[in-house]
Amino acid sequence: MTTIRFSKMHGAGNDYIYVDTTRYPIEHPAKAAIAWSAPHTGIGSDGLVLIGKSNVADFSMRIFNADGSEARMCGNASRCIGKYVYDYKLTGKTEISIETLSGIKNLRLNLVDDKVETVTVDMGAPCDIHPVRLDERYGYTEGTAVSMGNPHLVIFVDDVSKVDLEQVGPLLEHHPLFPDRTNVEFAQILPDNTIRMRVWERGSGITQACGTGACATAVAAANTGRCGSRLTVIMDGGTLQIAWNDADGHIYMTGPAVHVFDGEIDLTKDNIA
Repeated sequence: MTTIRFSKMHGAGNDYIYVDTTRYPIEHPAKAAIAWSAPHTGIGSDGLVLIGKSNVADFSMRIFNADGSEARMCGNASRCIGKYVYDYKLTGKTEISIETLSGIKNLRLNLVDDKVETVTVDMGAPCDIHPVRLDERYGYTEGTAVSMGNPHLVIFVDDVSKVDLEQVGPLLEHHPLFPDRTNVEFAQILPDNTIRMRVWERGSGITQACGTGACATAVAAANTGRCGSRLTVIMDGGTLQIAWNDADGHIYMTGPAVHVFDGEIDLTKDNIA
């Protein structure tokens, strides 16, 4: 095999390269993620997502960030996988399960003209929710830690547009309180009780959106009494609807999944896969 076919997809602007590894195995996914995610010399993306078989779910998902590190979960990527497997006829079901490093996630595919337009993901129950005290040298003194299967630090501010995300994001990602690093969200409560959020993703830097980050932000807002349990999170790349269900304690995220283009990678030129 000298050629790999891929799809470029995004969920609210959070864009990844998707490969069906049942047809195109990737032997060195971390190296491939670094090379293919590069914006000028590669395809350009926030990382690489591998779709595979699973013994415990309908499909499996592995996510490699643009720096080659492996992520445990990505809400936006899971929605795009739902669109990929249905639109490319890998399944005819509109309710599917995906095996991830943070457990099995259940998806409901919402169709328009027999194409997936939005996806609702059961993100599971948030955990390890607690206030965080920060040193003033980071520019912010308090935040809320939330785990959505991956770590998040949510900081509420009066105006997210004034946050120097490129400068403070990597500092907080590598804060000593988070030995495995953390995703960082800055959030502003708008007058209509929606949330405007910007994100620094662990391993990828500034991204247009983060599904688990939107969920973590909604949890932090509800947990601190800033908002109710159902709200809208507006990010640079798009909007997600987040609901914290009282009955099961799970977070349900609904948002778009968009196919951008398909392409081929010539392995004889990079010797990565």
